[in-house]
Amino acid sequence: MYVAVKGGEAAIRNAHKLLADRRRGDRSVPAIGLDQIVEQLALAVDRVMAEGSLYDAELAALAVKQARGDMIEAIFLVRAYRTTLPRFGYTKPVETSQMMIERRISATFKDLPGGQLLGPTFDYTHRLLDPELAEDMPVEMPDKRVEAHEHTPRVTDILGHDGMIEADGDMPDGSEIGDLTREPLTFPLERDLRLQALARGDEGFLLGLAYSTQRGYARSHPFAGEIRIGEVEVELEVAELDFPLTLGRIRLTECQMVNQFKGSSKQPPQFTRGYGLVFGQSERKSMSMALCDRALRARELGEDITAAAQDEEFVISHSDNVQSTGFVEHLKLPHYVDFQAELDLVRRMRGEHENQKSQIKEAAE
Repeated sequence: MYVAVKGGEAAIRNAHKLLADRRRGDRSVPAIGLDQIVEQLALAVDRVMAEGSLYDAELAALAVKQARGDMIEAIFLVRAYRTTLPRFGYTKPVETSQMMIERRISATFKDLPGGQLLGPTFDYTHRLLDPELAEDMPVEMPDKRVEAHEHTPRVTDILGHDGMIEADGDMPDGSEIGDLTREPLTFPLERDLRLQALARGDEGFLLGLAYSTQRGYARSHPFAGEIRIGEVEVELEVAELDFPLTLGRIRLTECQMVNQFKGSSKQPPQFTRGYGLVFGQSERKSMSMALCDRALRARELGEDITAAAQDEEFVISHSDNVQSTGFVEHLKLPHYVDFQAELDLVRRMRGEHENQKSQIKEAAE
């Protein structure tokens, strides 16, 4: 224990009290409820669930409230809670082709089987502040469409039918899907582990990398093949039953990016895939994830690695905001002994430097 911080427990207790006071704010203002956060700050809740790797809207809302709106702190809280939960098993892969779609768009085909659905989106808003939202103004109910139950194949399935895009990736025979929460990462990684890391990665970090690929730092020319948001069933196989048990539904955002590929000695010219899948409604994150996924496939596709977004170890090692936060914010902790040692070293180096200057000056005279 540092002598200089002895007695710090009382200060820490007082800091916790002050934090609780600031979190509550003006007592004349009603306290915000978890149901309000879930319903009215839904995109913040979705981000916390996605990067916290735990699908529970109420717990994510609690974390947002406890963290005073600090998303990374809330993600840290959820991630820490998640480590206390028992693992009962692994659910079956969700079938996004059977998604109950609420939003579906494609930048590659105007007319799609099943149609395009704009859904809830900021894309066509004017980005002007709306003063009416400062008050509790009544909101008009949205129009409801009649369920048509049309088949909605993925755009990549349509391209795959004509052989214009690479086959969808499958795990090699006999290999199991990895779990980065159970085993330490060792590079190089298989794509399944890379996608897991990207799904938990910081949205801002992945967005910056994705943007860099579009500006030429990976020679990427992507098209948004399809973005779909909706609910899918989660199923668990139970040993005592001869059929999978449906646990419920979760909302997901899926993005399939389509990239041109000039071909190689093993593969003809065709389109390749970048994939993103995220909890909740999170288009920006899923698109960034898909762009980074495609960039990280450079070695697999025989492309030159020339950019940061193509460097697997760089991307995966720095994408986790909980780990990044811990490493950066540990600089706030006491480093008195280390600093005093460096201060003494710099003083001695300065003394030697001054002596050398004096000797040079004397020699010159």
